[in-house]
Amino acid sequence: MLFRSANLINEAALIAARGDKKAVGMEELEEARDKVRWGRERRSRALDEHDKKVTAYHEAGHALVMAKCKHTEPLHKVTIIPRGMYLGATFQLPEKDKYSESKNQLLDQITGIMGGRIAEELIFGDFTSGAAGDIMQATHIARKMVTEWGMSTKIGMVNVSSHEQHMFLGRDLFKGREISEQTAREIDEEVRRIIDASYAHARNIIETHKDKLIALAEALLEFETLRSEEHTSELQSPCN
Repeated sequence: MLFRSANLINEAALIAARGDKKAVGMEELEEARDKVRWGRERRSRALDEHDKKVTAYHEAGHALVMAKCKHTEPLHKVTIIPRGMYLGATFQLPEKDKYSESKNQLLDQITGIMGGRIAEELIFGDFTSGAAGDIMQATHIARKMVTEWGMSTKIGMVNVSSHEQHMFLGRDLFKGREISEQTAREIDEEVRRIIDASYAHARNIIETHKDKLIALAEALLEFETLRSEEHTSELQSPCN
């Protein structure tokens, strides 16, 4: 943690120096954090108007669903400025340090992840491969819920992950575990059930608040980056 903090401060200092500033401020610290986590801004990366519009609706979909779910972290900012390998990003800002997450928080996290793909499909009648990372992340969370965290009533309070971690050694030690074909099938069914339910929840939110989706996407196309204070109060109000 100290190593990461030092890297962050050093990066912020470099950003301030490049901007001929005498001190590091919140703007430099925020840019340093985003750069370390997501990569450098790539304003020179040219997107045609269609790709830019798709990206705007994709990120607006994430932001809208996250804002309307009860158990997600507060939105911090949404951007369609390419950064690292990403064409856009939706940032959340935890209100406190977290050492664990509840089932409801994880379900809402998956629901928010679904928002980008759904927005693309709803607006354009088609979708892109840009949701590949979203799908991978959602599947990873859902599978851990089922196999490691005891959050599936069907599988129960049993660790059925493919690797077992031994916590009482000076280092992590893993060994393979075998499970029956029936258990493997039930795990896949439970993961799909979680994903499908979250997808349906996200789709309902976006269809219900399509006007807000359009307004947010249009604002992104105009301003490229929107911060939390620039979101409307209606967007921030949660729903079930």
